[in-house]
Amino acid sequence: MLPTITPDTLDLPAGTRVEFPATFAEYEALLKRLGDRAALRLRFRDNHILLMAPLPEHGNQADSLSDLVKVLLRKTGQDWQGYGVMTLRKRGVPGVEPDASFYIQNRQAVLGKPRLDLDIDPPPDLAIETDLTSITRIEDYLPFAVPEVWIYKAGRLAIYRFVAGRYAAQNESQIFPEIPVADLLPVYVKRAWQVGSSLALREFEQVLEA
Repeated sequence: MLPTITPDTLDLPAGTRVEFPATFAEYEALLKRLGDRAALRLRFRDNHILLMAPLPEHGNQADSLSDLVKVLLRKTGQDWQGYGVMTLRKRGVPGVEPDASFYIQNRQAVLGKPRLDLDIDPPPDLAIETDLTSITRIEDYLPFAVPEVWIYKAGRLAIYRFVAGRYAAQNESQIFPEIPVADLLPVYVKRAWQVGSSLALREFEQVLEA
């Protein structure tokens, strides 16, 4: 099945990636048209629009990572406000679309808000991306200064911290400094795909209790 892109129709089969030249104004118009729909992922980079329709595996990995983070937050006694796929926006710069975002230290600042404006509101404390199509680049997050970004790709979890105006790769998470998340989480993301999300989650909880 071929992708269909017309002024009235935007239909991409799962796993499809499309890239085409565009202006920033055209990107903003397309972003407004898509609204909050998560079926398509959108990036603007180097005067090109990148469109990607995620595969089912992408959704499973993103959902599993989000569930595992919630287990860790409960285990470490941290309150949070969580979001699924949403576009982080600031005026005049391309947005980014993490698969999950968590407000932890800054959660009080966003409670009850139907829309977030990062020109006014703080960024999430943690953003998570699952990258099956090489659409993610950590530099895309620089304008938003998200304190910690996780990118899961090819069975590995990369952790980045925003330090002195740039992102630096880290061996551990500052949100969960006593837990080796880069080693543990990929194991249970794979387990969720192999044996089911609920069973993998219970196994993870048992490991944390041991």
